Amino acid sequence: MQFHDYETLRFEYRGRVLRVTIAGKSRMNGVDARMHEELARVFADLQRDPDSDIIVLTGAGPAFCAGGDMAWFQQMIDDPTKFRGIAPEAKRIIMGLLELEKPIVCRLNGAAAGLGASLALLCDVIVADETAQIGDPHVKVGLVAGDGGAVMWPQLIGFARAKEMLLTGDMMRAREAVAMGLINHAVPADQLDAKVDEIVGKIQGNPRWAVRWTKTAMNVTLRDIANKVNDAAIAYEMLSNMMRDRQEAVSAFVEKRKPNYTGE
Repeated sequence: MQFHDYETLRFEYRGRVLRVTIAGKSRMNGVDARMHEELARVFADLQRDPDSDIIVLTGAGPAFCAGGDMAWFQQMIDDPTKFRGIAPEAKRIIMGLLELEKPIVCRLNGAAAGLGASLALLCDVIVADETAQIGDPHVKVGLVAGDGGAVMWPQLIGFARAKEMLLTGDMMRAREAVAMGLINHAVPADQLDAKVDEIVGKIQGNPRWAVRWTKTAMNVTLRDIANKVNDAAIAYEMLSNMMRDRQEAVSAFVEKRKPNYTGE
C-alpha cells in the first residue's frame, strides 16, 4: 500500500513490519491541523494495508510528539468553530487506534505530551528511551484532557494516580512511568531499537490471526469505555477552549511568563 497523501507522517517497511514516524513541521512534532487530520485516518489505512502485520509508531528528531502546536491552539481560540470542527477527528484518532487489529508498538524516542501521550498509551506495547518524558499537561494550557487522556490513564494506572497526573499536568520520566505501570519498558537510548526489535520479533513469531484477534478481544473493553467517555470529554474540552483562562494559559506559555488566572 502506498501512503502518498501524508505530509506529517513517514512510512518505512522492514519486511512486514511498518514503521510510522511522526514528522511534524516543528522540532518537537507539535500537532497542527494537517497532522490532526492525518492521524484521524492513518490507523484505518494501516488496518487496510496488505503489506504489514505489525506497526511501530515513533517520532522524528528529539521528540515523539509534544502535543498541540501553540499557533494552532491560538487559531482555535480566535475561531472556536475550528475546534468544534476537529471533534470528529479527535474521536477517530482514539477509536482508530483501539480498532486497529494489527499490534502496534510505540517506540517512545522522546517527549510525549498531551495528544502525543495519548497516541503512545493507546498503543499495545510502549518501549521508551529512559530519558524520555511523558505526561498530559492539557490543564496547563487551559484544556480538559479530552483527546484520550480521560480514557487511557485510569485504565493503565488506576483512578487515584491518573487523577493526580491529569489534574496537575505533571510530566514524568520513562523509568517512573514503568514503575507506575503506565508503559512497558525504559532502556538507554542506544538500546531502544534492539528492545523494540526484540518485542516485535516475539510477536511476529506467533500466528498472525491469533495475535490480531487476541488484541481485538482485549480492546473490546477499552472501546466500550472510549465510546462512553469520548463525547463528554471532547465536549468539555471544546467548552474549556472558550474560557478566558484558556487564552491566558496559551499567552503565558508563548510569552514564557507565569500565567495570571481569573477563574473565568
